[in-house]
Amino acid sequence: MSSVAVLTQESFAEHRSGLVPQQIKVATLNSEEESDPPTYKDAFPPLPEKAACLESAQEPAGAWGNKIRPIKASVITQVFHVPLEERKYKDMNQFGEGEQAKICLEIMQRTGAHLELSLAKDQGLSIMVSGKLDAVMKARKDIVAKLQTQASATVAIPKEHHRFVIGKNGEKLQDLELKTATKIQIPRPDDASNQIRITGTKEGIEKARHEVLLISAEQDKRAVERLEVEKAFHPFIAGPYNRLVSEIMQETGTRINIPPPSVNRTEIVFTGEKEQLAQAVARIKKIYEEKKKKTTTIAVEVKKSQHKYVIGPKGNSLQEILERTGVSVEIPPSDSISETVILRGEPEKLGQALTEVYAKANSFTVSSVSAPSWLHRFIIGKKGQNLAKITQQMPKVHIEFTEGEDKITLEGPTEDVNVAQEQIEAMVKDLILRMDYVEISIDHKFHRHLIGKSGANINRIKDQYKVSVRIPPDSEKSNLIRIEGDPQGVQQAKRELLELASRMENERTKDLIIEQRFHRTIIGQKGERIREIRDKFPEVIINFPDPAQKSDIVQLRGPKNEVEKCTKYMQKMVADLVENSYSISVPIFKQFHKNIIGKGGANIKKIREESNTKIDLPAENSNSETIIITGKRANCEAARSRILSIQKDLANIAEVEVSIPAKLHNSLIGTKGRLIRSIMEECGGVHIHFPVEGSGSDTVVIRGPSSDVEKAKKQLLHLAEEKQTKSFTVDIRAKPEYHKFLIGKGGGKIRKVRDTTGARIIFPTAEDKDQDLITIIGKEDAVKEAQKELEALIQNLDNVVEDYMLVDPKHHRHFVIRRGQVLREIAEEYGGVMVSFPRSGTQSDKVTLKGAKECVEAARKRIQEIIEDLEAQVTIECAIPQKFHRSVMGPKGSRIQQITRDYNVQIKFPDKEENPVHSAEPAVQENGDDAGEGREADPGSPRRCDIIIISGRKEKCEAAKEALEALVPVTIEVEVPFDLHRYIIGQKGSGIRKMMDEFEVNIHVPAPELQSDVIAITGLAANLDRAKAGLLERVRELQAEQEDRALRSFKLSVTVDPKYHPKIIGRKGAVITQIRLEHDVNIQFPDKDDGNQPQDQITITGYEKNTEAARDAILKIVGELEQMVSEDVPLDHRVHARIIGARGKAIRKIMDEFKVDIRFPQSGAPDPNCVTVTGLPENVEEAIDHILNLEEEYLADVVDSEVLQVYMKPPAHEESKAPSKGFVVRDAPWTANSSEKAPDMSSSEEFPSFGAQVAPKTLPWGPKR
Repeated sequence: MSSVAVLTQESFAEHRSGLVPQQIKVATLNSEEESDPPTYKDAFPPLPEKAACLESAQEPAGAWGNKIRPIKASVITQVFHVPLEERKYKDMNQFGEGEQAKICLEIMQRTGAHLELSLAKDQGLSIMVSGKLDAVMKARKDIVAKLQTQASATVAIPKEHHRFVIGKNGEKLQDLELKTATKIQIPRPDDASNQIRITGTKEGIEKARHEVLLISAEQDKRAVERLEVEKAFHPFIAGPYNRLVSEIMQETGTRINIPPPSVNRTEIVFTGEKEQLAQAVARIKKIYEEKKKKTTTIAVEVKKSQHKYVIGPKGNSLQEILERTGVSVEIPPSDSISETVILRGEPEKLGQALTEVYAKANSFTVSSVSAPSWLHRFIIGKKGQNLAKITQQMPKVHIEFTEGEDKITLEGPTEDVNVAQEQIEAMVKDLILRMDYVEISIDHKFHRHLIGKSGANINRIKDQYKVSVRIPPDSEKSNLIRIEGDPQGVQQAKRELLELASRMENERTKDLIIEQRFHRTIIGQKGERIREIRDKFPEVIINFPDPAQKSDIVQLRGPKNEVEKCTKYMQKMVADLVENSYSISVPIFKQFHKNIIGKGGANIKKIREESNTKIDLPAENSNSETIIITGKRANCEAARSRILSIQKDLANIAEVEVSIPAKLHNSLIGTKGRLIRSIMEECGGVHIHFPVEGSGSDTVVIRGPSSDVEKAKKQLLHLAEEKQTKSFTVDIRAKPEYHKFLIGKGGGKIRKVRDTTGARIIFPTAEDKDQDLITIIGKEDAVKEAQKELEALIQNLDNVVEDYMLVDPKHHRHFVIRRGQVLREIAEEYGGVMVSFPRSGTQSDKVTLKGAKECVEAARKRIQEIIEDLEAQVTIECAIPQKFHRSVMGPKGSRIQQITRDYNVQIKFPDKEENPVHSAEPAVQENGDDAGEGREADPGSPRRCDIIIISGRKEKCEAAKEALEALVPVTIEVEVPFDLHRYIIGQKGSGIRKMMDEFEVNIHVPAPELQSDVIAITGLAANLDRAKAGLLERVRELQAEQEDRALRSFKLSVTVDPKYHPKIIGRKGAVITQIRLEHDVNIQFPDKDDGNQPQDQITITGYEKNTEAARDAILKIVGELEQMVSEDVPLDHRVHARIIGARGKAIRKIMDEFKVDIRFPQSGAPDPNCVTVTGLPENVEEAIDHILNLEEEYLADVVDSEVLQVYMKPPAHEESKAPSKGFVVRDAPWTANSSEKAPDMSSSEEFPSFGAQVAPKTLPWGPKR
């Protein structure tokens, strides 16, 4: 008796760890099955022994005996050899580093193959390539092309064979190139050459040549022959369904091409190997000869309309007759009017064929059914449903509807046509009884209104009356509308459409003139604003013109009253837009733009917000000084005043008003403002503001520095006086480079001409297109005199002379440095004069000047002045502590640049000291210098890093030094109470940063631990007073806020029973929030969790008056709550959920309806049926009655469902489950009476590692071979 081992889950896991995973047959052990458990060998089959497998391949070795199909490796390895004489790169001194290595790396990256290079003893190159087959082949081709010297050869084959070498889509040629690692070039079809060129290694060329000749040899065996056979005999050669010719092609391996019946050609083409081709030709000739002798023809008349039935679908009927009778039927072409059909065949079979032809011709019939054309679509049905029923029953019947004709054509087998005809006739009869149509005439201009937006109107009429309404397209300009459908529905639809049309005829169309620039604004983004207007006036149709038409007419259509209302609404909207689009230009001196913007745009943002206007400033790099303000007129004026007041505060700006007749304004301004601009520029850039055209005002405002304003006023009045008497204008031309010379330094020359002649001379500005044009304005005699003087000056400038002067070579560098900037400036200023200095390295002092005589003289004088300056140049030192240098330089060095320009000096700042010595220790001696010499003699002398060097004329250097010292920041202290410091700093330093930006100073607030009241302000002396005043103003504001906070912190307590607290708070805090907002107070309820805090105290914080008002509001609510009563009502807990409803929706509705509060018991309450209703007595009674009625109704449903549940429940069977015995096997090695010993887990033989070699098992008779 075999022993049984019980293997529990634990022991199974323990022993499985020493076993190789195998296919396990598991025997399921159920309490119901009494079958024996499996043996250990069945459950865990042993691995097959290698020897056993070799010995007997037929016998399966246990469960592992199934043969496994070997898997081919996807990676292959090939070795290529490149002999020394064929190597492209023979220098191997730097093996692995040279060109070869780079090429190999490129090939590896491009193909994905792995390459290894090695050098053979004969200096040949061995390359091992590993990878997928495709990658290896590509890599091989690249290796041959790039690492091996290339030879080339040609092979000649017939031109007609070339296409076989190329193959379909060039595939054959690509394969051949890959296989042989060569490049094969085939001449183009239009090239007469038959030479194919092969490039590659000698070996590759030989292989490729052999393959090409092989392809050509194959094609040489093939031949082409053409055989003339009468067209009438082609069907006999092809045979029925082309069977005969296919058979001959298969047997002989020859390709036979018979032209189709539609092609009028008689030759049959044969292609194939010569011997087989000859056999095929012989067979076809034989068939042709036989048929020619035996066959005869008869001609019969068949109606043209029946020819297609004789032919059949795809010619099947003709093939069928040929197969049955051996007779060919010839049908005349469809474009021929002939009705004669010719039958060709053996005489005895012609009669049978004729019968079949007539049978085919008469098997189909054509019939027509009379049906009004308007009924056709009803017969077809929606998506062809009605017609599909007939065609499914009789698929061979073809039904054709012709538009505009009152008939339906049927075509097909006679019987089927008759049945279909009956069905369609019945359908027509039924439709005529049931359907009706009517045509109404409505002016086509109303059609789109009848259709409505996206067909809304017409679709509603169609759905409502179950009719079809056909409205002609706009292109037809037809007034006829057709209504089809149920007679009653047709009449109702007709009535409604006519009513709509008559209403439209009574409607009014109004054209509203709105400037096109406002159209997009009225329509709004994505049509939002126009949608609002249309929703407001739904009966009015608003049509805007196409933007391309440039039209201002907006069309409104609809009932008269509605159109009037809509017109007024849109006119008001346009008036608002016009009012808000008022625009004024404010000229502000460029240097004050940054002050108007403020730090981070703070000032301009504030002006924009407070005046509700749009303010546009010119770009920083633009020369324009004009600021444009857009918005309502009053707002624009207010913004303008504020901007002008900023400018006035910042500078000594004067403003005067001059009265000049309005009729002269345009002539004073000049073409594109040229005349007025010349006055403004001449008078130091003052701003002259003329009133708006058409305003009738004579007042002209001049604004700018006082002296310049007076000068401009005088010139303007003089010009106006000239204009009033008589004005004369002349234009003369001069090269733009002469203009500066004509104007002269500081405008001296042109002023002289003006003073002597009394004429005004206007030069073009940078914006003017014509830069050569100079305009002279004034009295005629004055203008002519000025013209004469200017033309004389221009003529002098046109006379070019060449002169020279001597300049010491030591000064040459000053003129040519910075790419000759000084020389460029001289050329620009003095009429384009050319100044040439000798080349560097030559010791010549001769400088050549070339240009107009006067220009040359002026340039010479200017060069002399520069040399004098250079010779008189001195260098002085200005000591300013290094810590102030950045402040002195200004942002991006702007302050220093200004000083160098103003005083014509050079300023050099010292290098920054890397390790400043803060202690009093003596300086370290450097480079053997005696550090003590200067330092010890004068310990108070400035450090080297503090000294700024200024170079230039002595008087200019002194002035520049003063200007630099004025830029050194000064520090003042301001007393500010310590408790206000954190408010001055502001959140994340925003407050103090704003003040520092506004006043351009640095404000230092002491650290909190110092408890100091002193705040230090550092900056330029000019800014300190403003900054101090600003800081003290901020202190006053904060102190006022503190006082206000003290008043706001008044507290008031009110005693309210805690049971009323939820009602005072309200749902989601709605009630208490309203009280807080209304009275501007903070209301605090007691914390429920805090036992020490009185639970009936509500605290109100705010202004005393507000807290008292809030207290009264709370007490009023409490008073109302005290009048309320609470009643408990027993309500079956099973209906609670239904009464409450989804998310409390139902109970909220009841509470809102009866103005009561209903509380349900919580889970675990002692009485789950007790519901509390709170409210005014009469409301509570009504609410209780209502919920008791609901209880009664819902309870009946609950009882019914419980009764039903008893029958629905399946019978319960409680089974006592026996404990699992675990996994049971017999004859396990670990059992005491097992015949096998347990496997040794430490043995590598019994438990080999995967992939490791196993020592062969030693058998008594030695190893098996």
